[in-house]
Amino acid sequence: MPNLSRRSFLAASLAATTVRSLPALATRTGGGRRILTLVYDKSLGMMRAVDRLVP
Repeated sequence: MPNLSRRSFLAASLAATTVRSLPALATRTGGGRRILTLVYDKSLGMMRAVDRLVP
């Protein structure tokens, strides 16, 4: 697991959000709502993003 700095974590999060928002690259799921949550992962020692689909 690479050791990510705050700047690289934000860049990766922004890239994931961009890919998720582009209709050509992201898959469409009907009627659901996506919730992006930041959680602290003790094993990594840093925050990570969790993307959930809520009907």
